[in-house]
Amino acid sequence: MTNHDAFARAAAVIPGGVSSPVRAYGSVGGDPRFLESARGPYVVDVEGREYVDLVASWGPAILGHAHPEVVDAVQRAAARGLSFGAPTVAEVELAEEIVRRVPVVERLRLVSTGTEATMTAVRLARGITHRPLVVKFAGCYHGHSDGLLAAAGSGVATAGLPGSAGVTEATAGETLVLPYNDLDAVQAAFSAHGHRIAAVITEAQPANMGVVPSLPDFNGELRRITAAHGALLIWDEVLTGFRVGPSGWWGIEAASPAGLPGWAWAPDLVTFGKVVGGGLPVAAVGGPAAVMEHLAPLGPVYQAGTLSGNPVAVAAGLTTLRLADDAVYRRLDEVADTLRAEVHAALDRAGVPHRVQHAGNLFSVFWGERAAEDGVLTYTQAKAQDTASYTRFFHAMLDAGVALPPSAFEAWFVTAAHDDTAVTRILDALPAAADAAARAPGATPA
Repeated sequence: MTNHDAFARAAAVIPGGVSSPVRAYGSVGGDPRFLESARGPYVVDVEGREYVDLVASWGPAILGHAHPEVVDAVQRAAARGLSFGAPTVAEVELAEEIVRRVPVVERLRLVSTGTEATMTAVRLARGITHRPLVVKFAGCYHGHSDGLLAAAGSGVATAGLPGSAGVTEATAGETLVLPYNDLDAVQAAFSAHGHRIAAVITEAQPANMGVVPSLPDFNGELRRITAAHGALLIWDEVLTGFRVGPSGWWGIEAASPAGLPGWAWAPDLVTFGKVVGGGLPVAAVGGPAAVMEHLAPLGPVYQAGTLSGNPVAVAAGLTTLRLADDAVYRRLDEVADTLRAEVHAALDRAGVPHRVQHAGNLFSVFWGERAAEDGVLTYTQAKAQDTASYTRFFHAMLDAGVALPPSAFEAWFVTAAHDDTAVTRILDALPAAADAAARAPGATPA
């Protein structure tokens, strides 16, 4: 079977042929690669072709694919039962591990997806404050719940959509969308609506419109403004949590020269996903006990899930976190640093205007003169990039056996399994891919 055959077969029974839109290669063209297996830093498609993977299941595969100890833990858990619909000690252990790593989180509720975690956080904020409005930032993606899809990143950005059909005007009207990195806009929103704003939700570091780092103390100012108006700060670490460091982005900011004296701006709620499931569906929302105990069964804010804390998924997440030690994070940082530098150098040599941006070991490339000159600080700037250059670069890398995210609006993900052999294969593919990106549409190689 070819990838083309698989896609045609899928399109006959699955809308668009995929179970999540960005997988369809809609912005880069061609047939998506249907994968059969993965191990370490490599994935293999239905045609038997191997690729060095820089998608890493969109983040969870921090140790690499099919890590033997994670697979063993999953197999042992599955042998004991796939789902109980009852509490397990393993889910307590996973919660304890997260609390140990992120001490601003005192209580934790496990759910199945990042979308469910952020949806729960928003409901909790509204339930505590008795206010209707939520502030989000354009280009930040917090899952596909109705109120958070306006001007979202990730697949919404890739498809060029402003939001989603099916979201009512009343629901959309309860979300205030502001430009990212614009504190004046935040102040103005609170001046006008502060008594009605339940929460501000922000990615700890946006990585769903490409990686757009926050300006210095942007997050700290959000904490100050929300606290002054009695609103909650929801810190979305679905992507950054336990990937950019052992305590996520919060740990990086806490360890910065300014630090977080006395956790002066600890968020009220933190959402986690991706790495906490180790490749299986686990996510979580957590925060101080006084906030989290508003959830049922202790409080009036209802949340439930039959598969929440699923024992097989929890086994994958707990084993992944226990294995993600300092050596793992050093390797992630080393590989990301190398790739960022070499991608920049290759594109420079080919004369391709671009800007490489990063937040910890998450990084992405923005394409075009504007991005090269000014950098990218907002969703508007991210959308103005030259995505056609990325399309050419993407396919040249794919032809050389390197799988990148099929969208210019996504972060690149490395794993601790990217050894020197895998990194060399990526570096060897860069010159030709950079030349392809430099080529005018329709031009042929010299």
